[in-house]
Amino acid sequence: MARVVCVHGVGKQLLGERTLLRDWWPTLLDGLTRAGGDEAAAGDGAMAFYGDLFRPPGESLAVGDPLLGPQDVEPGWEQEQLLAWWRAAAEADPAVAPPGADTLARVPGSVQAALRQLSRSRFFAGIATRALVFDLKQVHRYLADPALRAAARSRLAALIEPDTRVVVAHSLGTLVAYEALCARPHSVRALVTLGSPLGIRNLIFDRLEPAPIDGLGAWPGPDDLVWTNVVDRGDVVALEKDLRCRFGDRVHNVVVHNGSHAHDAAAYLTDRLTGAAIAGGLGGP
Repeated sequence: MARVVCVHGVGKQLLGERTLLRDWWPTLLDGLTRAGGDEAAAGDGAMAFYGDLFRPPGESLAVGDPLLGPQDVEPGWEQEQLLAWWRAAAEADPAVAPPGADTLARVPGSVQAALRQLSRSRFFAGIATRALVFDLKQVHRYLADPALRAAARSRLAALIEPDTRVVVAHSLGTLVAYEALCARPHSVRALVTLGSPLGIRNLIFDRLEPAPIDGLGAWPGPDDLVWTNVVDRGDVVALEKDLRCRFGDRVHNVVVHNGSHAHDAAAYLTDRLTGAAIAGGLGGP
């Protein structure tokens, strides 16, 4: 039984729970060591894997993602999220020219412009256009497909047992973790979110389940749950850096410095502040 359950982020459809845990676990323990935590207290970790839910049927590992391009970015949510990424990248990286005053929907060719500018940023360097569009569509599909959403949450719920103390989630996985923990009683002591987009108003926050009430999101567990949100200021995915304005002052927000790997899970996990949040949840019996 796992005392620590991890939840991966976007774009992992060609991997699996063992592969991801193999990469996550040493970096998580490194962060725990930096914080002076007890590695033995972490026990055996588990990875809540949901990436296969986004994998097109019949694809083999050699084929990879569908051949998506600018023409596949749909009007509405996908264009608005792309614009939000563009604005954030321009604020964080002088190599990225900011968008004009017009929205994507009103400017011909602006999707191509957004993708072109994002390819110049440190954050999206090396990410192919088709992969970037596919990641965008993954987040959209999670929010728009009730069956997939429920299936992803069930993967995490199945791993949370009475002795599970910590849930560590990254990127899109923070949505899965938040909603799964809100959905049923549990004994998790610490939720640690890394590079989370949970606070993005309209596009994500207002679409959460359960729905926010009077602009405030539900608390994802018992009153003594400690929620630590870890963010890099240059992380384009985590557009809203401080989650207290969305979920209340009980959220502990900490800022780390991941360099050019602003959204990388490994960079988040090895930081002392992440390790301290995990150690806090593991303390005691």
